[in-house]
Amino acid sequence: MTTRRGDLFDPACPTRQLLDRIGSKWVSMVVKLLAAADPPEVRFADLRRRIPGISQKMLSVTLGQLVRDGLVARRVDPTVPPQVHYRLTELGMSLEVPLAALREWAEQHMPAINDRPPADR
Repeated sequence: MTTRRGDLFDPACPTRQLLDRIGSKWVSMVVKLLAAADPPEVRFADLRRRIPGISQKMLSVTLGQLVRDGLVARRVDPTVPPQVHYRLTELGMSLEVPLAALREWAEQHMPAINDRPPADR
């Protein structure tokens, strides 16, 4: 079966596959933090401190997925204990633009969505 472009009902659809990978709030927060980081590398502990509500396990899982997908690079300093640093790759940096657009849309439109009566939601 050939996948039609933009066929969200097809599991092989590139958009659907991407949303499966980046659709969590944690991915968006990690990408935003790393995109704005100066210097561009951020230690694991610093990321955890700067993302309210994320558990150590969830951050570890999220970063692992982003590293596997080539959106984030991981560097380990051979210290005791090891210091682990993360930064966006070029591919990951290109994801910040559409995610920023989504954040902007949410800031503009969530008040209207939240103001709707519960029966209309």
